[in-house]
Amino acid sequence: MSILMDEKQEMNAEGLAEQARIRREKLAKLQAEGQDPYRITSFPVDAGSLSIKSDFAAYEGKEVVVAGRMMSRRIMGKASFSHISDRDGQLQIYVTRQDVGEDVYTAYKKDFDIGDIVGVKGYVFRTQTGEISVHAQSLTLLSKALLPLPEKYNGLQNVDMKYRLRHVDLIMGQDVRETFYKRAKIIRAIRCFLDGRGYIEADTPILLPLEIGADARPFKTHHNALDLDMYLRIETELYLKRLIVGGFEKVYEMGRIFRNEGMDARHNPEFTTVEIYTAYADYHAVMDLVEELYRYVANEACGSLLIPYQGVELDFSHWEKLTMQESVKKYAGVDFAEIASDEAARQIAEEKGVALEKGKDTKGYILAAFFDAFVEDKLIQPTFIYDYPVEISPLAKRKPEDPTMTERFEYFMMGMEMGNAFSELNDPIDQKKRMEDQASKKRAQGTNAQVDEDFIDALEHAMPPTGGLGLGVDRLVMLLTDSASIRDVLLFPTMKPKK
Repeated sequence: MSILMDEKQEMNAEGLAEQARIRREKLAKLQAEGQDPYRITSFPVDAGSLSIKSDFAAYEGKEVVVAGRMMSRRIMGKASFSHISDRDGQLQIYVTRQDVGEDVYTAYKKDFDIGDIVGVKGYVFRTQTGEISVHAQSLTLLSKALLPLPEKYNGLQNVDMKYRLRHVDLIMGQDVRETFYKRAKIIRAIRCFLDGRGYIEADTPILLPLEIGADARPFKTHHNALDLDMYLRIETELYLKRLIVGGFEKVYEMGRIFRNEGMDARHNPEFTTVEIYTAYADYHAVMDLVEELYRYVANEACGSLLIPYQGVELDFSHWEKLTMQESVKKYAGVDFAEIASDEAARQIAEEKGVALEKGKDTKGYILAAFFDAFVEDKLIQPTFIYDYPVEISPLAKRKPEDPTMTERFEYFMMGMEMGNAFSELNDPIDQKKRMEDQASKKRAQGTNAQVDEDFIDALEHAMPPTGGLGLGVDRLVMLLTDSASIRDVLLFPTMKPKK
């Protein structure tokens, strides 16, 4: 009975246990009478609540077969009303003793419960109150709910329980289902956009034989047959670039990424990304791709480029562009173009109260720290921030005119980083050195970080100039569904187990 115990508005645990006991007794009675609902294997449905309501003129008077979860019941002597919930909403059914028979009607009144799955065959009509309904000619119990639902008007109110009991949350809230229908629509739109522009979708490994030196911490597991420690991927980048080397000039992958990190309103240990790589393109071309992609997806999912989010209207038709140095000058009043040395940058950081991580106190790291402290949360409307320090961009190509900077950008909305892109580094010598430096720093922290020598081998076979992009699908869904937390757009977010 524990699934609903945390709902204060519900009855106590003893009451829930009593309801469950009664429902099991009803099930046993039905089974003893040879009416076991669990033995029914199919019930072909030919209409739904949305189609019947939206095209009543075509359905009126016609026989239909519908099915769904019984959400209400009003017993009125020899005739009664219920509402059943299907994929698209609720539909009223009208049940009479005369039409369904004495035995079925008695079972409907006494043995059926709110939450049961029922099938109905009948004809469509409109009641005297104007509600479109199905007049049942036969009624079948398709599955018995042995646990009661929450109070019907409020559903699950405890946020933690909504995430733990997503199945109950979906039953009680059509708006919750709509969020995930829209999520599926957004994912289809992303694929349609990329497929229509000649990109090939790939599937790369999730289990990796080594821990790379990137900042994110991986999840570790063990392969018994090989007696080998393995790691869940923290990105798809290195394999997709090998495909670029192999001649896939436009390639992408949409899939789960796993990072052994904390959880909050914007982070979950497993999440969905799209990584996209385009041969012979640089980061400016990728910026154009991002704008086109977001406009396309917003129109497909929401029918507009003006997206309401948490009381703010985001305009996907206009994107601001600032270098990281320009953004820090704009929001923090510090011009890093005029700072000549690491020592001078450290002094400015101390004056401004910007905390620096150990070993990350060069001018490039400090510029990034200023951005985090003063800029990121100010970027509400769609904004590109480009030209990142080389220290924090180990996979990006250096700017020819300023080798301390890289051809990298991230883009932000509502103070959230939404995606990350580079003119990809394709110099295998420079790449190996950066990876070695990164892995060395990670090993100093006690990890087993290594350089992916197979990736370096791929670069040594020559990778063309390439533009790469990684974007967070879950955060995009948050924006397009006006959801405050990433957990609202993940069907089953990671939760700490209850004792």
